[in-house]
Formats: sequence, structure tokens, C-alpha cells
Amino acid sequence: MRVGDLSVREIRSRIERGGLPVRTGPVVFSLTSPMPVIAQTVSTLYQHHSIAENSVFVDFYVRVRPVSGVRRLYRPQVVFDLDGLEPFHPLPINQAAALLEWGMNWCVYSHAHFLLVVHGAVLEKNGHALLLPAPSGSGKSTLCAALMLRGWRLLSDELILFEPQTGNVLPICRPVSLKNQSIEVIRNFAPDALMGSPVHDTSKGTVAHVCPTAVSCSLDQVPVLPRWVVFPKYAAGSTLKVTAEEKADVFISLVKNAFNYSVRGRQGFDQLTAAVDRVDGYSASYGDLDSIVGFCDSLAHDAAVPQ
Repeated sequence: MRVGDLSVREIRSRIERGGLPVRTGPVVFSLTSPMPVIAQTVSTLYQHHSIAENSVFVDFYVRVRPVSGVRRLYRPQVVFDLDGLEPFHPLPINQAAALLEWGMNWCVYSHAHFLLVVHGAVLEKNGHALLLPAPSGSGKSTLCAALMLRGWRLLSDELILFEPQTGNVLPICRPVSLKNQSIEVIRNFAPDALMGSPVHDTSKGTVAHVCPTAVSCSLDQVPVLPRWVVFPKYAAGSTLKVTAEEKADVFISLVKNAFNYSVRGRQGFDQLTAAVDRVDGYSASYGDLDSIVGFCDSLAHDAAVPQ
């Protein structure tokens, strides 16, 4: 069963009373909240995700709830907790939906140490994975959303999960996070894109999330081997400029973006060197989405053509 098979009322009842177990790639989140905005957000942004059966192991029991006590009367705030642990300071109550997404990311990169976790986006086309590791402000999520909305399969907007045994990248398909001007850019780029309501005045400015495509969610259990690493950099008004990257530089950049490289130790080193050996790396600066999407499409096309 998919989340979208339930009405908003049914989703709200399950989230309020016992938790809604939602599968995202290799992990299951049980989502609990007394707040109607969370039920509405889940019904919109997770409509294509599977509901895990009751017998399935739940990895993370998470809850978003209003702060209790006097503060709820004069300064309403909201907290995220994992099994009673509150890893973040309370935020204004209007940021509940964004806090859920940030908290779910935190759960994975702080606890899923059986995988090597790198900050970045992952998409797939023609059986090959494109990795977009990049710091905040580089345009990574905007490009990720654009590629997904132009036919690429989304594996993740935030977390590159390397499986140690195979070198595959595992999907953990969840909503794509956009910030500030990127929201309007994607609305103009793909007017039919389904977005959640914008959340204003966060530490990152205005934030909105794009619902993953049905195809991306349906393949959320299918891993892919990495084929390309692209380091994107948006530069207003510029033409597309692509530069091939040396493998040593690709490796160093992946290490810098890794959450748990030191935790993985020698295994982390072996995993990243194996991944870098099989990929082509590029830096790409661009001023419009069509040009960089066209470049990524050309990579996928060339890989699909028999040599």
C-alpha cells in the first residue's frame, strides 16, 4: 500500500495515534505527530512511498510535536524527537514540516554507519548513477529537482549511501529541498511540479520541498553503480563551462562531503577509492538549467550507446 492510497483523514489518524511506517530505501521511519500540518505534508510529499507492514522492523521512531508548558501560549514552538531524544533546539511552530525533513536526514547520517554516507544528490538514467556532491549554495538541489522533473530517477537529494559489499549507491528517495530563489526557478522550469507549502523565516530562508516522482519511489529498492560525479556551481549569467576532474580531486571532494568517513575507517577509504575508480568526474558552472540538464543528458545518452 502507498501513502497516497489513504485519505488525509486516515493519514492524520494513523500519525496521531500510532505512527505511520513509511519506507524510504533501506530504512523505515515511523512518523508520529499531533499536528495536522504534518499529516498534510506527508499526504502531499510522500504519496508515492510504500507503507511498511506492521511486521517490518522500524529503524527510526520519530515525532514532531509542539513544545509544552507556558511557552506554547506566548511563543509556540515545535521539537523533533527520535525515541525521546531531541537533537535540535525548538523551532517556531510554522517550521514543523521543514523540521521533519531535517530530522529525518539527521537520523540517517548520524546512525546509519553500516553505510558510507556522503552529502549530495544522486540520480539515475539508463542504469547509471550521477552523483552531485556539493556544499550548500552550489545549486545542487535545484539541479537535482530539474533532472528528476526531466526524466531522471531520483535516488536522493541529500544523502549518497554507498553499500560496502557491492559499491552500489542505495536509493533513499525523499522530497527535494529547495531554498529561496530556487523555488520560483523550479516553478518556472516545471510548472506541473508538485510542491509542499513554503516555510518562511527558517535559518536557510524560505524552504519548500518537491514531491518525488512516482517512478523514483517505485524503484526505491533498486541500487545503482555510480558512473559520474559532477560538482555543480550556479553562476548567474554565465554560459556552461565543464572541466574534467582528476580522480584524486574527486576522491578528496567526496571525503570532504562525507558524514562518517572517519567512522568507517579503512572500509570507508576502500569504498571511496573503488567508487572513484569507476566514475568520470567533472566540475560544471552554469547560468541556466537547460544547459546543465542537457550536459547531464548527454552523459547518460553516451553511456547508453553501444561502443
